[in-house]
Amino acid sequence: MISTQMTFKRYEIKYLLTSEQKSAFMNGMREYMMPDSFGRSVIRNIYYDTPDCRLARRSIEKPMYKEKLRVRSYTRPGYDDNVFIELKKKYDSVVYKRRMGLPLRYTTAWLSDKITCPDSSQVAREIDYFKSVYRDLEPKAYISYEREAFYAKDDHESRVTFDENILGRIHDLTLMSDPSGRSLLENGMTLMEIKVGAAMPIWCASLLSGLKIYPYSFSKYGTVYKKMLASSMRIAEEIPCLITSSEAFLITPKQSYPCRIS
Repeated sequence: MISTQMTFKRYEIKYLLTSEQKSAFMNGMREYMMPDSFGRSVIRNIYYDTPDCRLARRSIEKPMYKEKLRVRSYTRPGYDDNVFIELKKKYDSVVYKRRMGLPLRYTTAWLSDKITCPDSSQVAREIDYFKSVYRDLEPKAYISYEREAFYAKDDHESRVTFDENILGRIHDLTLMSDPSGRSLLENGMTLMEIKVGAAMPIWCASLLSGLKIYPYSFSKYGTVYKKMLASSMRIAEEIPCLITSSEAFLITPKQSYPCRIS
């Protein structure tokens, strides 16, 4: 059995880009960033929640503090392949992520309370505590996306990621299945995340300002909840809007748009 764990503390700022903005930003960051060794990869996630989607409902309220639990793989795993269990918390704009790795067969059994965790690490104990607070956790959503990742030449903790073809579904909730589902972004749009441990580099802030790229609030799991889970649970929710290529140029931090069904 393989067991690994990692911890992260950083700011994660999201931006919604058109294809033109993405191309311009990538050209501008070339001097400062290097491609991740994994290159372009397909990330698969299973999000866990309570039967009444307590975590999702709290997340979309944009509270000061929120948390989530997911299982992630960077390939299509088999039962004996390693996957990552991630406990992600956000407080006052700072993201804290605790992560450990276990074979899929143990991960699924542990999170469904069929076995105790075969790992005794601090991260495992924190996840057990999370499970005791949010009882009856179960798989709620499968979310996949194609990611290009880059890290700063002078600081490997600073990263920029580009997510495209973001798909979500609420059936066939296993990482062993191929990516499929409903698109969470309109065609041609990219979700960019800038992840830094402290202040954003000056070159990056200048590039964003010059290209008129502004922070954009977007939760992948929250969007799946609004689009699919809420209606399946007969909870009245508005369907979030999709931003078109032309509208993306007009987004500013203080602007909002009425939602519509696409």
